[in-house]
Amino acid sequence: MAQKRNRRSGVEDRWTKNIRDADGNVQAVPSANHGKGMRWRARFVDNDGNERARGFQRKSDAQKFLDSEVTVKLTTGTYIDPSAGRVTVSVVYQAWFAAQSHISAKTAASRRSVWSSRVEPQWGDVLVAEVRSSAVRGWVAAMVAEGAGTPIIENAFGLLRQVLGAAAEDNRVARNPCDGVKLPKRKHADRGYLSHEQVVALLSNVQRDPEVVRFLAYTGLRWGEMAALRVQDFDMLRRRVNVSRSVTESGGLQWSTPKSWERRSVPFPAALAGELAALMTGKGRDDLVFTDQRGGVLRNSNWRARVFRPAVQRCQAADNTFPTITPHDLRHTAASLAVSVHANVKAVQRMLGHAKASMTLDTYADLFDEDLDEVADRLDAAIQSTADGLRTAFEA
Repeated sequence: MAQKRNRRSGVEDRWTKNIRDADGNVQAVPSANHGKGMRWRARFVDNDGNERARGFQRKSDAQKFLDSEVTVKLTTGTYIDPSAGRVTVSVVYQAWFAAQSHISAKTAASRRSVWSSRVEPQWGDVLVAEVRSSAVRGWVAAMVAEGAGTPIIENAFGLLRQVLGAAAEDNRVARNPCDGVKLPKRKHADRGYLSHEQVVALLSNVQRDPEVVRFLAYTGLRWGEMAALRVQDFDMLRRRVNVSRSVTESGGLQWSTPKSWERRSVPFPAALAGELAALMTGKGRDDLVFTDQRGGVLRNSNWRARVFRPAVQRCQAADNTFPTITPHDLRHTAASLAVSVHANVKAVQRMLGHAKASMTLDTYADLFDEDLDEVADRLDAAIQSTADGLRTAFEA
């Protein structure tokens, strides 16, 4: 069935005009534009009610443009006004960023930093309609060549992709030119998993707050989750801690509520109960459990430099196999120690607050590889036991 033409569109002859003579007959006569520019003009009204036009040398080309390029796209909502893309990436970014009221202050600061250092110098003054996928690939390749780490490239590319995605949503461009662009694969560095013995060694070398090390190493909480814990968040009878908020350092302290899957109840070993109870002695329900020496929020930046790093260095001086770790790496230690006592992936996922078990498996694939060896050993034992049983029955 033939495509219906938009009644608000048509093809006009710019070189002639129709007039009526004295007898009422219509005659075509040269217009004031006769011989000037394109003869045929395809005109139409877009979905926003704006009149648009484009010139052609031949009438057939003008009609073909309306039928195939305009009418169908207006009907399906895929028409892109060429002038809509004549704004810079910087303009789109400013409008997009201003609407990001749902993100945390820390995320906002990170995006501003990535924009000013990586994205704006390359793309800020470029019109969104002129951004090409090939140019984006070249930009990624240039960052790789200059030695930028994969996380840096992912952050820069991800920000550009979101900004151009906003341009596509506003029908400034037909598609996001970042779609289909491949990024370098991450090279996961070897993690410093501590053994129980190494945790004890680290505890003996920290000059204060050993309970922080022990708690992080055996619960897997993030630093911000641990620093935000109040007395009321602990259930000492069930040996559970309820993670319901977090605090981070981003131009000051920023308090936030974790994502739905990060809100969780995490068990802690009975061996920690005594020292945790001691930390809560004399405190009210709303008081922080882990604090700095003045009773304020325990800040990672200060504690890591003044307490944790010197303790690690002392451990390494006594044992050259002791890994170089940060307080966040104690979270990895917690995962490792849990897997070592045969915790299944769902239990580790819930303990760490991962969105999906697949995320836990991807993050700690090296830990669960050891489980595969154990599965094979158990299968071997089952096969041998079955064979021995059949042999005994046959001989009897």
